[in-house]
Amino acid sequence: MTAMPPPRATMKDVAALAGVSPKTVSNVVTGTTAVSEDTRRKVEAAMAELDFVPNLNARGLRKGRSGIIAVALPDLATAFSAELMHRIVDAAHERGLAVQIEETATDPERERELVSRARAHLVDGLILNPIRLEDSVLKYADRLPPLVVLGEVEQNRADHVRIDSRLAAADVTRHVIAQGATRIAVIGADDDPSVATATSRLRLAGVHDALRDAGIPRDAALEINPMPWSMTGGARGVQTLLRRGVPFDAIIAFTDTLALGALHALHDHGVSVPDDVIVTGFDDVEFSRYTAPSLTTIAFDRRAFADAALSLLESRMDDRATAPRSLTLSHHLLERDSTRGRPRGYRP
Repeated sequence: MTAMPPPRATMKDVAALAGVSPKTVSNVVTGTTAVSEDTRRKVEAAMAELDFVPNLNARGLRKGRSGIIAVALPDLATAFSAELMHRIVDAAHERGLAVQIEETATDPERERELVSRARAHLVDGLILNPIRLEDSVLKYADRLPPLVVLGEVEQNRADHVRIDSRLAAADVTRHVIAQGATRIAVIGADDDPSVATATSRLRLAGVHDALRDAGIPRDAALEINPMPWSMTGGARGVQTLLRRGVPFDAIIAFTDTLALGALHALHDHGVSVPDDVIVTGFDDVEFSRYTAPSLTTIAFDRRAFADAALSLLESRMDDRATAPRSLTLSHHLLERDSTRGRPRGYRP
């Protein structure tokens, strides 16, 4: 006969072992009321000894919640999305929230499905990273469930966490100009309103800001937007530049993934980085430290980004009446080997 598993420990069991009241155990689990550090340690030690698992779902149901949030990013295959999602899930679990992960791609219908599930109380709130305001459910934000928007889509309808992409792109452009570059190619550039994403528009505007400040004219032949923004797309961007036969001495890629593809294609065509051409990325994903040469890029604290988004979402779930808030996190330029040099330039 199979042995029955031991009964699941309760808050009363934890309280008895720790020598405190069940209410104190509840306060430690929920974090709703402050307890002393010594008491917290006793309760946590008792929970560990008894293998006590809080019933977060029951707590959520008492508040009329599921304890589940949904997070939707456009492309989960990219290194940036994977690293950001890891941070969000980690921070959510620390708050006692489970995360339903979704990919929206470029299909607005997927956003609408998410909203329908939230309205049916299958999830308590949403974190979305739309790529274009024109196609997003954000147009109907006043009718949406608790929501936080990530990224570059500029709007005042929902809580928003972002970095200043336009300023960051200007910063990286000023950096390559300071290295002596004057023929600066841009991979990911697109300001055609019928197809451009919010990211491509803002980052291209930042590049143009820095070029204008330096007295360098814009050259549309140096601006390419290979879709999707993948390593293959970055390599295709370089191949397009070479086919156009335009000289260039720097490449600003709007993601590290695009930059990696560009580095590979430049190497295949015998173009040296940084001796001939300097290259930059954006996002500081892990592999950017290990490319050859290592990649100069724009970095920001992804854990702080995740914490900010979840704090706004929890606040919005508690109070739907407050005006939408927007948080802009700081960024910084990480200079690495891909821009350490004065480029000679590529001449067809």
